[in-house]
Amino acid sequence: MPLLRPLHILVALISVLRLAILPAEAAPQQAATEQVRAELLAAVDAVHPGEEILLGIRQRIIPHWHTYWINPGDSGIATRIAWKLPPGAQAGDIQWPVPSRFQSGPIVNFAYENEVTLLVPVRVPSAATVGSLFPVAASVDWLVCREDCIPQQVELGLTLPITAPGTPRREHHPLIEAAQMQLPVTSPWPIRAEAQAGGLSLQLSGNAFAAGTIRDVRFYPAEWGRVAHAAAQTWQVDPRGIVLSLTPGEAPANPGEPLRGVLVVSEAGGDGPIHHDFVVDAELIGATASDVGLATALLLALLGGVVLNLMPCVFPVLSIKALSLLQHAQQTPREARRQGIAYTLWVLASFVLLASVLIVLRAGGSRIGWGFQFQSPLFVLAVAYLVFVVGLSLSGVFTVGLSVTGAGSALAERPGYAGSFFTGVLATVVATPCTAPFMAAAVGFALTQPAAALLGIFLSLGCGLALPYLLLSHWPALQRLLPRPGLWMERTRQFLAFPMYGTTVWLLWVLAQQTGTSAIGIALGGMVVLAFAAWLYDSTRHGSASARRGGAGVAALAAALAVLGGLSGIDAGAPAATTLRDRNWEAYGAARLAELRRSGQPVFLNFTAAWCISCLINDRVALSDAAVADAFRDAGITYLKGDWTNRDQAITAKLAEFGRSGVPLYVYFPPGGSATPVVLPQILTPQIVLDAVRAPALIATHHP
Repeated sequence: MPLLRPLHILVALISVLRLAILPAEAAPQQAATEQVRAELLAAVDAVHPGEEILLGIRQRIIPHWHTYWINPGDSGIATRIAWKLPPGAQAGDIQWPVPSRFQSGPIVNFAYENEVTLLVPVRVPSAATVGSLFPVAASVDWLVCREDCIPQQVELGLTLPITAPGTPRREHHPLIEAAQMQLPVTSPWPIRAEAQAGGLSLQLSGNAFAAGTIRDVRFYPAEWGRVAHAAAQTWQVDPRGIVLSLTPGEAPANPGEPLRGVLVVSEAGGDGPIHHDFVVDAELIGATASDVGLATALLLALLGGVVLNLMPCVFPVLSIKALSLLQHAQQTPREARRQGIAYTLWVLASFVLLASVLIVLRAGGSRIGWGFQFQSPLFVLAVAYLVFVVGLSLSGVFTVGLSVTGAGSALAERPGYAGSFFTGVLATVVATPCTAPFMAAAVGFALTQPAAALLGIFLSLGCGLALPYLLLSHWPALQRLLPRPGLWMERTRQFLAFPMYGTTVWLLWVLAQQTGTSAIGIALGGMVVLAFAAWLYDSTRHGSASARRGGAGVAALAAALAVLGGLSGIDAGAPAATTLRDRNWEAYGAARLAELRRSGQPVFLNFTAAWCISCLINDRVALSDAAVADAFRDAGITYLKGDWTNRDQAITAKLAEFGRSGVPLYVYFPPGGSATPVVLPQILTPQIVLDAVRAPALIATHHP
């Protein structure tokens, strides 16, 4: 069907052009193709100035063929009408009767067979002249299908006299009235749409229907992708009313967005079933489909925070923490416990700040996710400067007190508290580009919850991140396993500077992906000035008072110029170009994914970002593996990659569909348009990917 769409659009354009140059009187009131006979109807035989009348396009379709509803389903094209009206006249939207459901294997369509009349309200201009004529012309395009599909178009027209109000005329047309009886009506009972664990539900409140009389309940979504068309729809009657359970489709509504369509309740009657057709236009409430509750999310966040210590995003900070632990080996147990508590408190404070920013941005209407701050080139550069300065300190270029990472800081009353503050904040900052196992579902759930729940989940995540360090500081038996302090510690401290420099290189690479390579020269120049400022500060701090003041002033000025110069220069670049040579993937697009899914082709979806180290490792280790590439090619799998390095609302929305708020996310869509997607783990190996595409039921979890 997708191949017919360009032809259909071309036919529609031609018909509009022809309609624009032909007079309305030239178009007949009826026209026919081999499969469909169309007729333009009017509810009245004369019009009055300023009134609204009903026009109808009646389609009589030969047996076994059908045309399509506003949402044609998994394939097809809805009927379209292009009007040519006198100046000042306006046509409204098509009023769609309830469709029938057609299923062929995994493909489900919503369409009309035999006969249908599409009603359209038309407003006659108030300035219309009594005694003149009101010509109407319409170019009607449809797709008519049986096993094969044919795009067709006809041109229809009629002319109505304009008479003064009160002049006798025919006020009714039986076919128009019959069509009005086929339209869904506003429900006299409230209809509630709610996201639930594993799907969503429609609830028709009230007890107007007895459970024993209901034969069927079905929802027809007015927009493609809101629900899975081929999935079973189950219903039950409880004290709340009728509850219909639905499966989200490939473009489900997010909380706060409308769910539109028609709800049909079929009830037993004396002469056969009675169908009650209700308009649905309900705001979706509750969380997006998720298999976790608040208690589970808190536990997953705690476990995810613990595992986060082992993720590559946090590994560079482990060097600072390891050096701090060595310092603690010569402290009293009481001092060690205070260090652990201080570090934990600062980690928690950082997570509270991060959660607060998320709450404020969400309240302002922004759609954001985990690691959102790394989508800002300004933030990436600032963190690169910070990590570079940490590396300089570890290398011995300068010190603050005894160390910014250990005991004796001149910035705090008690030894080491400034170091605990610095380490806790930095650990939180560099942890956010990573999504560890367990935490993905927890953070995705948190971002759909009220502020209090979101804050609680983020605090649990911070507790998990700080927990290993906190236990070590309070457990003497573990402390005795630490090596004794000695001269080797200075060499270790210098060695641990190199992970900081490596992180700096990675952040500059991320910056290049966001803004282009021209910004890298500015950033590197700023780092040279920062290094000079650090050296100048350390070289003069033991001199005379005037030397200290002069050195500190010049160093501060140099550092400020470096930072401001870097921050102001990053906008000068353009995003780095991506080479297509030897690339085995396509750029993600919602339309492309929908097209592939409609045609039943298998798809592997990868959402990644340049600042996500876990993503990069998975790309290199698993997804670039030759066996994986061969498996994709042999199975005809289309590999789509979505880049979330810079903010992309479409990708953010797609992540939310799977209960995620950050990358990585890997989803395999097996062959068949209605096949259940499979979500893979955040840490991949070639074998995990191969198992998923060969036997998807044996790997990972199914998305509802």
